[in-house]
Amino acid sequence: MLSERRLEVLRAIVQDYVGTEEPVGSKALTERHQLGVSPATVRNDMAALEDEGFIAQPHTSAGRIPTDKGYRLFVDRLAGVKPLSPPERRAIQNFLDGAVDLDDVVGRTVRLLAQLTRQVAVVQYPSLTRSTVRHVELLALVPAPARVMLVLIADTGRVEQRMVDCPAPVGETALADLRARLNSRVAGRRFADVPQLVQDLAESFEQEDRGTVSTVLATLLETLVEETEERLMIGGTANLTRFGHDFPLTIRPVLEALEEQVVLLKLLGEAKDSGMTVRIGHENAHEGLNSTSVVAVGYGSGDEAVAKLGVVGPTRMDYPGTMGAVRAVARYVGQILAES
Repeated sequence: MLSERRLEVLRAIVQDYVGTEEPVGSKALTERHQLGVSPATVRNDMAALEDEGFIAQPHTSAGRIPTDKGYRLFVDRLAGVKPLSPPERRAIQNFLDGAVDLDDVVGRTVRLLAQLTRQVAVVQYPSLTRSTVRHVELLALVPAPARVMLVLIADTGRVEQRMVDCPAPVGETALADLRARLNSRVAGRRFADVPQLVQDLAESFEQEDRGTVSTVLATLLETLVEETEERLMIGGTANLTRFGHDFPLTIRPVLEALEEQVVLLKLLGEAKDSGMTVRIGHENAHEGLNSTSVVAVGYGSGDEAVAKLGVVGPTRMDYPGTMGAVRAVARYVGQILAES
């Protein structure tokens, strides 16, 4: 286990390297930080940190830079994330409060995260499988009495619409009856429970109405199956061009990985539902992202996360600031969903 002094030296190396983009030497450390020891002691501590794999020398006669292992220890020993200033918090709230629907919320969140962190932002749409039903609406379409619009509204604000071609014309009274019975069973319940909750609903109707009821229910269940595929939005990819020298060979593998939605969904899926997840360098399973770090957290309209959001950037990242921004944005998005 590292002594507190050597841990302090490691913190100073990480902070200087993130800020200056240059390998850090012992002389610079003693000049910039109040370490309370001589340059010779700092050199000895740096040699020990290098022997243990926390820092490395990129080339002869250069200073030292943190390794993935060094960043990992730095993040694990963080006393706390960097809080946002009151103006930053107000700016986040004002920007997100202007959203008009779920697509707008996700789009604004991506832009905001990319601007705040200057990294690549990734936001997952709320998952239906983790959401609950707020309301099911059935609307008659005039002048097509046998056609009905099914509108499925989740507690996260997600809305799905489907056209239903019924076997016979449907009157407003019958439609209102089906709407009321359907909502009495599924409103406030998890989407994953809906199939079981409605499996015998058609049997409670008169024989002549069961065909219509069964058709509507079939469309409802098809909607749930179709929308189990997760969706996400990405933004700020151009920010990576600022870090070209942070990628050992080329930025291309990173860009190719970011184009693969399956890769990004897996990255977010690996994040914990509660608390912050930080994966550094080779901790990322996808080879194209071995030179990046991923900071992600869950967000939701209640205690349970319905989706994840986060950022992808080089391992030379301002971890306290990035973690603070990601956490703050997730909290505000959750509040918006709870109020929607």
